[in-house]
Amino acid sequence: MYLPSQFTATDTRLILQLMREHSFALLISNDADGLPFTSHLPLNVLEAGNRIWIEGHVAKANMHHKLWAENPKILAVFTGPHAYLSPSVYPDLAHVPTWNYLAVHVHGHIELVQEESQKDALLKRLIALHEPDYALQWRSLDAQFQQKMLAGIVGFRITIEKLDAKFKLNQHRVESHAAMLAAYRLGDQNAQALALWMQRLGIAGPD
Repeated sequence: MYLPSQFTATDTRLILQLMREHSFALLISNDADGLPFTSHLPLNVLEAGNRIWIEGHVAKANMHHKLWAENPKILAVFTGPHAYLSPSVYPDLAHVPTWNYLAVHVHGHIELVQEESQKDALLKRLIALHEPDYALQWRSLDAQFQQKMLAGIVGFRITIEKLDAKFKLNQHRVESHAAMLAAYRLGDQNAQALALWMQRLGIAGPD
């Protein structure tokens, strides 16, 4: 990912916050021909002490997990809010439109989780994240049905080796910030989310 210094994010707390708020990510591997193979998946970002990792699962019929067995290097792409930026936010006319966005690229090492009890624990963590009320229903399902469902997936965890984060919010154009914040606050859901991130990053006042 192209990372100009003015847009490079280094605050791990904010990077993880973006990953959690926009957890439907793209996992990318290389196939036998060197071409990218991708899966779109909801991922769970976990922390314990100084350790950070990601976990999720794919259908057993998805050949992606076979590629991981051969090459465990993985790229996970998290895309945050994004929106058009009109040159009208500048006080002079010598500017052009651009697009603002937040994105995180996670480079890591993936390992498969295939043991039933570990997959069950992984699923329960995902349920707790997205629909805690479903947990009781999952536990009440017939044991044979649960085993069948677990047999149909392959769990995984990703050890993070490198985080590249780009928060492109016109940081280097201070003269545009007030008008940009006002425009984004009146925009669609993505634009309003960018307005919130401008404040989180101190680009246009406190959150």
